[in-house]
Amino acid sequence: MMENNRGVWVYMEQKEGRIVNVSLELLGAGRKLADKLNVPLSGVLLGDKVKHLCPTIFEYGADEVYVMDDPILKNYRTESFMKGVNHFAEKYHPEIFLFGATPNGKDLASAVATDLCTGLTADTTMLDVEVETRLLEASRPAFGGNIMATILCKKHRPQMATVRPKVMKALQPEMGSKGKIIEEPLDVEEENLRTKVLEIVKDTKKKLKLDEADIIVAGGKGLVDEKGFALIHELAEVLGGSVGASRDVVEAGWIGHDHQIGQTGITVTPKIYFAIGISGAVQHVVGMKNSELIIAINKDANAPIFDASTYSVVGDALEILPILIEEFKIALKQEEEEGEVKHA
Repeated sequence: MMENNRGVWVYMEQKEGRIVNVSLELLGAGRKLADKLNVPLSGVLLGDKVKHLCPTIFEYGADEVYVMDDPILKNYRTESFMKGVNHFAEKYHPEIFLFGATPNGKDLASAVATDLCTGLTADTTMLDVEVETRLLEASRPAFGGNIMATILCKKHRPQMATVRPKVMKALQPEMGSKGKIIEEPLDVEEENLRTKVLEIVKDTKKKLKLDEADIIVAGGKGLVDEKGFALIHELAEVLGGSVGASRDVVEAGWIGHDHQIGQTGITVTPKIYFAIGISGAVQHVVGMKNSELIIAINKDANAPIFDASTYSVVGDALEILPILIEEFKIALKQEEEEGEVKHA
């Protein structure tokens, strides 16, 4: 019965004994929902030798932690983790259950929702709750990113959503916070599982980590062609930043998908974000709106990107970029020379 479901839960994804950042971000979002509904906020933690992570979960806002610690849970497998999570859900009846939209989080959330016969909103970028109806309002871009759709799960519980990394903010940890730990055994035998982990091979190649960059210079179709987009690379190199792109640019083949920012790409929160020749469709804005400083350049004075920007420049990016590049080169050279004089 839905009236028996109470509490906001967050699946605490962990990797090699460390909690994944999006789970800590979700505790911040979950805390707000739990306070509105006047219910506890709980973390759900599965793994092998992971109980030591409980203090961190309490420090980031949880009142309780449901723990399942078993050698079978050392490596992620859909079947074993689903059985563990479902055991908790069927016994303790959460009202809202949030997962990070990571590869493992999305896989687990969909399996859990299917088994519990409830709904799941994927890749959510905004969360709220209607206190009177107790309905979770999970919002995400729809129709190619042109509108924001708010999705409700009226008839089934728990109400579930996966949330993209970097769109929520973790609370400042309160060191020494304590809470209640609920431990349950995993009622699964290794020989009954259909999948086995034979070997884990780590990719040691250096990869682009756009979501960790402090400065991102992103370009859109306003740069006309690949030659125009080359100016984005040049400015990024001068500033020591990373290159980002809109979906249109990626689809045009000017740059690879791993540079795409937005709902169908990467969510970023740099200190400085340049949006150059980008109109500002919803699907792009949700991927960069939490940047500390946003500088937008577009020749359309009514471009939606200006609504999200800290500083707005109306003009032709192809004319403005060469000037910016030269000015930054001069400024950085002067700074370097002044530093050498002081050092001497």
